[in-house]
Amino acid sequence: MSAEKAEEAISTLVEIGLTEYEARCFVALTRLPKGTAKEISQVADIPRSRVYDTIERLDRNGLVDVQQTEPREYKAVSVETACRRLREDFDSRISAAENALTQVEEPASREDEGMWAISQPDHVTDRIVSFLEEAAETIHLVVADTSVVDRRTRDGLAAAVDRGVDVHIEVPTADDRDAFESSVPADDIVVAPDLETTATIYDERPGQLLVVDGQSIVAVGIRESDLPDVVKETAVWTYGNDHGFAAWVRTLLDNRLEQYADDRTDGG
Repeated sequence: MSAEKAEEAISTLVEIGLTEYEARCFVALTRLPKGTAKEISQVADIPRSRVYDTIERLDRNGLVDVQQTEPREYKAVSVETACRRLREDFDSRISAAENALTQVEEPASREDEGMWAISQPDHVTDRIVSFLEEAAETIHLVVADTSVVDRRTRDGLAAAVDRGVDVHIEVPTADDRDAFESSVPADDIVVAPDLETTATIYDERPGQLLVVDGQSIVAVGIRESDLPDVVKETAVWTYGNDHGFAAWVRTLLDNRLEQYADDRTDGG
């Protein structure tokens, strides 16, 4: 292992919870068949006096084996075993944190007034999925570019349908409607040709617009990235109880629903 790779491994181990001394000692031992405290100190470049307590912690965590010789010698467990034990420890910490956080008393009412921005694509999907999971009565999703609707969103829509939520989706083409039919009943998917002609403003164009229960809103815009066939998503979201944006979005989408209902009546 080169010095550069060793430093990279040390940094990664520190990021997932080991102290720097623990990471340095463990990486040093992976570079040695076995080693004494003196040898570990030299390879890891840490004070010899700190090797003993550091190795003791690594031993408690199941990352090293200790040979009762004189002087005492130490050996790292296999990389596969170490990664498994680190993963188990990390998962345990996450579970403990989740359990503790669920015990924290939530405020009686949400204080998320106003508009909130999201700049990371994964976070955009997280927000959409969380609103879909909370949906109790209605979901209205307007999709101008179906490439941004990933599997998690489709699964969230399907789960909402199973719960009895009234789901209405607008898509640009009949092909797009067919792609959604595996998740949502066809009667609830409307082809809206006007979505094919959405305008691009400052290199950004509409991606999707979600309204849940008439108040939770996510408006997603997309732009081309520097990578081929890859788009970058940004969004704004609100719970929609306190300002004009939410009122306008609800009104405009309600008007679209009324128009579709009228068209169906006239066609039927």
